[in-house]
Amino acid sequence: MAQRKVLVTGHKGYIGPHVVRLLKEAGYWVTACDVDLFSASQIDEVVQPDLELIKDFRNLTVRDLEGYDTVIHLAAISNDPMGDLNKDITYQINREGSIYLAQLALKAGVRKFLFSSSCSIYGKAGDVALDESAVFNPQTAYAISKVAVEDSLRTLANDHFSPCYLRNSTAYGLSPYFRIDLVVNNLLACALAKGSIRIMSDGSPWRPLIHCKDIARAFVLFTDAPVALIHNKAVNIGANTENYQVRGIADMIQEFVPNAQIVFTGEVGSDSRDYQVNFNLLYALFPHFQLEYTLKTGIEELYNKLQAINFSLADFESDRFVRLKLLQKNLHKIIK
Repeated sequence: MAQRKVLVTGHKGYIGPHVVRLLKEAGYWVTACDVDLFSASQIDEVVQPDLELIKDFRNLTVRDLEGYDTVIHLAAISNDPMGDLNKDITYQINREGSIYLAQLALKAGVRKFLFSSSCSIYGKAGDVALDESAVFNPQTAYAISKVAVEDSLRTLANDHFSPCYLRNSTAYGLSPYFRIDLVVNNLLACALAKGSIRIMSDGSPWRPLIHCKDIARAFVLFTDAPVALIHNKAVNIGANTENYQVRGIADMIQEFVPNAQIVFTGEVGSDSRDYQVNFNLLYALFPHFQLEYTLKTGIEELYNKLQAINFSLADFESDRFVRLKLLQKNLHKIIK
């Protein structure tokens, strides 16, 4: 039996290195494509794909995609401040680029197209845990782009092309290409670098959280899955036990950095991203799937790593681990 081939976009980002390693361990032949914006953020070794394409995924062709069973599309401007700074770039890459790639995959005969969507499309939702049928209320260009791609991909689905939309919870945790501009990572890094846990809101907003490796495990799960099980489905990725208020995250970080004081700066006022999510569908489809990490074990792993690399105030304030700063430095690589 021929080895199944998977193409991954965004393999040199935050989630991608985990995806490539897990796919390789599962026996897949992996091609990976990335424009390589974030190499400065590398803190661990990575497993190399069988074929690496250092290029913008928008420059791929039908021929590049022929012979692949699955495309896992992770590549995106995954940064809300960047969307605020330049919505056009976010829409060009996340929306138009993703739709173009899906159209290429369809023409190339790719069977599955696994799209990295986001629970952020639910926006501001109050106290009800939202399932996949919930009304969208996107608050940022990033979230708006995810809604647009899901809508467009649904129109491409047919008997030979199966898109699926993995609506990921807010990622955190250790990755070979580390970033601190995610709520859990930021609060922990701030505690270590500054001796304080600085919360820019009042700490009340809810977030569904998931370790970046568990997101990667979900993508491999869907790659392995029968087409009929996931065809044209949107699925929330996370766990019902992993919805947290921001102040609860801070309390848990303080267990690891007890001398760090929690400070509510209030500089963003009322945070528009406030939502809890229901993940029952994921476990109905895959009853044996479980997350490898809880928030506590994920924080512990990251705490130990940051201590080991002597993470400092200079690291916290530099551009090395902040996506917005690296994007601004490397804009010439993504502007067409």
